[in-house]
Amino acid sequence: MYALVEVTTSGEDESKRIGRFVVEERLAACANIIPCVTSFYWWNGVLEEDTESILILKTSAEKVEKLIIRVRELHSYENPAIIALPVEKGSESYLKWISDETVK
Repeated sequence: MYALVEVTTSGEDESKRIGRFVVEERLAACANIIPCVTSFYWWNGVLEEDTESILILKTSAEKVEKLIIRVRELHSYENPAIIALPVEKGSESYLKWISDETVK
């Protein structure tokens, strides 16, 4: 099984830093960055509007828990949005590549 892990960060630089660390550590096979999004969210009773970045990590299901823990350690937010979504299907050769790159 495989997963996509979506992480909202303070900006492109933070997404790059976290993405590089978790790929180097083989917790994720790949990191994609959407550099700039506008976010609306409630924080401490106030409706916030902010510019953030989205980091998408591709990994094996076995690595999800360790990946979430590591992202929390590296993240600047007090309560970062880290959401893991299961991958139900995909290119067999690509999914094998994810497995190969996260087991080393």
